[in-house]
Amino acid sequence: MVEQSELETEWSLIADDAGLARAAALLADASGPIGVDAERASGFTYGSEAYLVQVYRRGVGPFLFDPTGITDFSPLAAALDGEEWILHAASQDIPCLDELGLHPDRLFDTELAARLLGYERVGLGAIVEQLLDIHLDKAHSAADWSQRPLPESWLEYAALDVALLPDLRDAVAEDLDAQGKWEFAQQEFEAVRTRPAKAKNPEPWRKLSGGHSLKSPRTLALARELWESRDALARERDVAPGRLIPDSSVVAAAAANPRSKNDLARLPNFRGRASRTEIDRWWKAILAGKTTTDLPGARPRDPDAIPHHRGWAQRHPEAAERLAAARAAIEAEAERQGIPVENLLTPDHLRRLVWRPPADTSAEGIALRLTELGARDWQVGIVAPIIAAVFVDLR
Repeated sequence: MVEQSELETEWSLIADDAGLARAAALLADASGPIGVDAERASGFTYGSEAYLVQVYRRGVGPFLFDPTGITDFSPLAAALDGEEWILHAASQDIPCLDELGLHPDRLFDTELAARLLGYERVGLGAIVEQLLDIHLDKAHSAADWSQRPLPESWLEYAALDVALLPDLRDAVAEDLDAQGKWEFAQQEFEAVRTRPAKAKNPEPWRKLSGGHSLKSPRTLALARELWESRDALARERDVAPGRLIPDSSVVAAAAANPRSKNDLARLPNFRGRASRTEIDRWWKAILAGKTTTDLPGARPRDPDAIPHHRGWAQRHPEAAERLAAARAAIEAEAERQGIPVENLLTPDHLRRLVWRPPADTSAEGIALRLTELGARDWQVGIVAPIIAAVFVDLR
């Protein structure tokens, strides 16, 4: 086993446009797939933008690009155009890379491939250890990457993560070939690469953790005003909202509907680093919630929503029977294939299918419906005949 401390990685920190242009030219002249990674400051800063972008191609790099000093990433985008990018858990990094104008034309996701291969652990450190016999120290994975200057030990960590990706990609690709899952993986990679960005939530305050306990329009108004006040301050200070006051404090204050600023300050569950220093702000939000005539109604109903499956057995026994039988059959196939059941078929796709089965419950009819729901061709080819057989048995 090779320890991280035994590895040497000669990396370059790029913090301006001129340095990026030079690095992009070197990357364009090299060949082979390109390891890409990004470090964010989730839980520390307001947004989820990248505070470091790492790029490595065999023989060139690693280059560590500091977005706080770079205004134009287009030379790097041009250098990587048309090439295969290797990312680990790409769905986490693609959104922040998109904000910089960086998006892969071809993708190899080592974490997603590891899931399809049935690896017991799929974190980067775990599969690097399993396939490359290298032990990585992942101590900085949850660090605040927005701070400057970045410690050299953090930069070493970031450089090594990306420098190992080409070798890891080759080892994972060999396993995909051996298990006959190469095409499965290619379809999954493309689905991640082309997945549209999530639509903006028109009422983001409704996602408050614990907010489901608030029932009356007035308490919902209090929660909304507190959430919006907290969000504005968090954006101004570039800090994660929960680091000012947590969601639990917003919900507790809304539920209590305090009669005075002092009552608000005395609430035992109203905590957080800014719970007292910004008490005037929070009280102003409470007053706005108390007096507004714009009272929220119940959460808007999603027209595509289906009842929660946990209540089907009592209220919709036929759907519950279909779900239980289909799920058991798919779980058995997932075990046979060595693929996690949620990767063989997205659970929501299965629930929607059995809740409202198509008129044609043959394998062809099931396949058409699964495709409409967004299942990939490889998934449809495996599970459609299985589900069709289950429907036949339930007649």
